Amino acid sequence: MIFAWGLNRFTFLNREIWVALEKIVYWILFPALLIASASRAKLVWEDNVPMLLLLAVGMISMALLAYSAKWIWQPDPVSHHSGIQTTFRFNTFIAFAVALRLGGEDGLALMAIAVASLVPLSNALSIISLSRNSKNNVLLELIKNPFVIATVLGLFINLCNIRLPDFIHSNLQRMGSASITIGLMTVGASLSWVSAKKDMALVFFWTTIKLIVFPLFVFTVGHYVLHLPKPQLTTAVLIACVPTATSAFVMATRMGGNGPIVSVTISLMTIGAAFTMPFWIALVQSS
Repeated sequence: MIFAWGLNRFTFLNREIWVALEKIVYWILFPALLIASASRAKLVWEDNVPMLLLLAVGMISMALLAYSAKWIWQPDPVSHHSGIQTTFRFNTFIAFAVALRLGGEDGLALMAIAVASLVPLSNALSIISLSRNSKNNVLLELIKNPFVIATVLGLFINLCNIRLPDFIHSNLQRMGSASITIGLMTVGASLSWVSAKKDMALVFFWTTIKLIVFPLFVFTVGHYVLHLPKPQLTTAVLIACVPTATSAFVMATRMGGNGPIVSVTISLMTIGAAFTMPFWIALVQSS
């Protein structure tokens, strides 16, 4: 991200180029990743319903908590609605990497179930918030959103037991892998620090919700109320404690939101998660 910021600031690679890359990630590369992941995930729904319900309730609760900033700081509506999504979205790349490290192939499969199930809800909540910045119909925005379309298509392929040819699936994976690097670079290219105190307060408020409040809620309810098995509890806490998705910036930009404030929030959460994630992982492992 720092490298891309430098390219945008000190070279001929100006903002117009990064806008074009954002569109490629938004319409092609990230949807390819979602189709590849959802189409071959091992979906054992009944064993993981409590975990999925906990995460769904947690995401909705964090969104409502983030919305409460409206009455605390009276922020700019566009900035406010743009950043709400950062409190419940999750960086799937980091989540998959850590799940594989902690649980091996079984941990990776469990994370795939959670991601495939929660991405539609995550995108729906994001679109509902961001659509307030425009006069567009929320349902229409949801139906035509490429992230939602890709996830539904991938799940349809999976549930119908349709196996994509290996050469198609491998190419989708390669395109999806490219979305990681390019997505991070588009975020970095947009970096600019916020000047208004209200905006800075919002950024820290959202970061606190995502890195502290969300995982605390999930761990407390999952461990002491639902008594989730260790693999499910680990997966739930991982999704709650990873930094927000880099695609939050892409979606905010493409839907007329405040991209810069979202990119600052993503950067702060990513740095902060390096210190908070080890605590939450250690807490789950010792429970």
